[in-house]
Amino acid sequence: MAGTSETPISSLASDLSTYISDAASRPLPEAVLLKTKFHILDSLAAILSGSRLRAGLLGAAYVEPLDGAGPASVIGTNLRVPPESAALANGMAGHGDETDDSHLEGRFHPGCAIVPAALAIAERENIGGDDYIRAVALGYDIGARLTLSLGFARPDTSKHSTHSLAPAFGSAAAGAALFRFTPQQVRHVLSYAAQQASGIPFWQRDTQHVEKAFDFGGMGARNGVASASMVKAGFSAVEDPLSGKHNLFTAFGENPRPEFLGEELGVRFEIMRASIKKWCVGSPIQAILDATTALIADHGITAADVRKITITMPDDRFHIVDNRTMPDICAQHLCALAIVDGGITFETTHDHARMHDSAVLAVRAKISLLPNAELTIARPARQAIVEIETGRGAFRHHARAVRGTPDNPMSAEEIEAKALDLVAPIIGKARGVQLVEAIRHLETLPSMRDLRPLLVA
Repeated sequence: MAGTSETPISSLASDLSTYISDAASRPLPEAVLLKTKFHILDSLAAILSGSRLRAGLLGAAYVEPLDGAGPASVIGTNLRVPPESAALANGMAGHGDETDDSHLEGRFHPGCAIVPAALAIAERENIGGDDYIRAVALGYDIGARLTLSLGFARPDTSKHSTHSLAPAFGSAAAGAALFRFTPQQVRHVLSYAAQQASGIPFWQRDTQHVEKAFDFGGMGARNGVASASMVKAGFSAVEDPLSGKHNLFTAFGENPRPEFLGEELGVRFEIMRASIKKWCVGSPIQAILDATTALIADHGITAADVRKITITMPDDRFHIVDNRTMPDICAQHLCALAIVDGGITFETTHDHARMHDSAVLAVRAKISLLPNAELTIARPARQAIVEIETGRGAFRHHARAVRGTPDNPMSAEEIEAKALDLVAPIIGKARGVQLVEAIRHLETLPSMRDLRPLLVA
C-alpha cells in the first residue's frame, strides 16, 4: 500500500494512476498506432454524419448559447464552446445512429465518447496529433477494462449500462493523460468519474435515438472531460475510489474483479479488440446482413423468390433488435430491405418511410427471428444464421466472423471508403479526401486545432 495511514492507496489505484499519468508520452506499437488512427477516422466520420441527424442537431442546438465561450469545436458547425459542451454535442452526434465503432468484450461504443472527449481537451491545450492518438488508445484501454472489472454477466440482465459507464472512464483517462497529470491527480480524476458514473439500460426503449445518443456518447464524453477539467482547476478528491468501504466496485460491480482494471496494461491494447462496422446499423445485426448479402450475391435471391426466411441469432442481444421501430436497429426490416433492394446503403437504412414500403413489408412478413443460446456462447461472438426458402430450393449462410471485427477486419481502403461515403454529403468529397489524408499522418500534426477547417460544414 502507498500513501499515508489516513489515505491508504491500493496497489491497483497506484499502478493504474501511474500508467495513465505516463500515457501521453509513451510510444505505441506501430500496429496499435495504425489501428487507433482508423478508429479516429471512423469516429470523426460518424460525428460529421451524425451532426445532421436528430441527436446531433439537438446536441449542437443545446450548446449553441455558449458559442464563443470556449475553445472547443462542435464538429459540423462553426461553434466554439467550452470543452465539456463540445464533448457532449460531438458525443451525441457520434452516436446519432449506429455508424460508430464498438468493443464487444467491453460492451460499449468507445469512439463516440472517447474521440470527441480527447479532442475537446486537445483543442483546449493546443495539443498535437501524437499525444492525441496515445490518449485515445488509452481511453479504449481503460473503458474496456472498467467494464470487464465490474463483472456484468449478460447485457439482457445487467442493472447498469456498460454503454454509459465505460465511456465515462475512458474519456476521463484520456483527459487526464492529455493534461499530463501526476498519479495523484489521475486518482482524483477517477474519483470524479466514479461520482458521475451512471447508466440504466432502459435506453433500449428509446424510439428516437436521442437519449441513446446521450447515454452512449454525450454523457460519458461530457462527464469524462468534466472530471479531468475539475482537477485541472484545482479540485481535490478522494485518493482512491477503487478500494475502501465504499468504492466503485461495491457500488456498481455484479461479480467484481478489480484486478482486471489493471490487467496487462501496455501489453494488451483494447483498441486492437475493437470493431469498425461495415454496416451502419446496430451491432447485433452486422452478422445478419453479412449472411443476407452473401446469400443474395451467391444465389441471386430476389424478393420474388422468397417463401420463408429464418434468422437465428444470440439470445442475449435478441431484445435489442427484435421488431424495433427505428429502421437501423430492426433486424427484420433490414433483412427484408436488403433483399428488396439487393443490398443496403446508409440512406436506405435510415429511411423511416421504407419501414412502410409494401414490398419490404411483404418480405418482412415471411421472416422469423429466433434467439439461440448456443450462438450466445459461440466464438467469435455475434454470429448469425440466415436460411431462405425459395422456389429454387433452400439456402443457408452462417456468418461466423463479422466483417469489421478483429477476426475479420476491414482493410484500410474499406475504412477510408466508408468514411468518405459518410462525410462527402456534409463537407464535400474534396475536403473528405483531405480529412482522410490528415488522419493517415495524424501523428505529425502540430496541433489538433489544425483539423478544424476539415470538420466544418
